[in-house]
Amino acid sequence: MGTVSAQFKLILLPLLSISMLLLPFLRATDFKYCDNKGNYVVKVDGVDISPNPVVRGQPATFTISASTGQAISGGKAVIDVSYFGIHIHKETHELCEETSCPIAVGNFVLSHNEVLPGFTPPGSYTLKMILSSKEIAQLTCISFNFKIGLGASGSSVSDS
Repeated sequence: MGTVSAQFKLILLPLLSISMLLLPFLRATDFKYCDNKGNYVVKVDGVDISPNPVVRGQPATFTISASTGQAISGGKAVIDVSYFGIHIHKETHELCEETSCPIAVGNFVLSHNEVLPGFTPPGSYTLKMILSSKEIAQLTCISFNFKIGLGASGSSVSDS
């Protein structure tokens, strides 16, 4: 019986070591509400970015896990991006393009895909996202930081 236990330990130890190395890559991105005292209809549970750091010229997915206490039939998602504190980009999307509508009471996931141009400078960025509906100006408002790495885009831009 002692050899089975020893073999188990020999297998388990490397698996635990590998999982500890991967743990930092699996953690969610920290976020903060725009107004800590705001009583938002949509409560954000977590933000995940894949890949993290973002690779310019490659698809990146920003996934927001959230919940709501009331049904939402539609609205807008406004995304505002800053680079080292300087506003550089703003875009507005229909909420129903980012998640399935109508959004029922309970948990839901909002997913935004973006391909940043190959010339996007590496560094630290801040993304601020405001969700709104016709009835409510701010269903929620959060911000979080993300990084764009030094990796090459792997594709070239052509003048077609």
